[in-house]
Amino acid sequence: MNKQMLAVLQRRGELLAKIAAQREQVAVTARCWQTPLAFADKGLAAVRFLRSNPVLVAAVVAIIVIRRRSEAGMAMVGWRMWKLYKSAISFSAKIAAHPHH
Repeated sequence: MNKQMLAVLQRRGELLAKIAAQREQVAVTARCWQTPLAFADKGLAAVRFLRSNPVLVAAVVAIIVIRRRSEAGMAMVGWRMWKLYKSAISFSAKIAAHPHH
């Protein structure tokens, strides 16, 4: 083999070694980010679920509020929750009618 071909083969070997080292660095970085990104994905899924189920959110809020109030205030809370429910349904219908994709 001539000198030029040996130089090309040597350079090829160096580049392949550099590529392998870079692949390992990417793999290490990806492993470090795997858990935080999985957590973020779960958070986004939870937000999507809550946005798609406003009635459920309103019901949970109502239960929390009612449990913290005395019996005398329950009628007022019930009225507020009914208004909140109607608003949530209206808001949900508006969002469904105008997707922001």
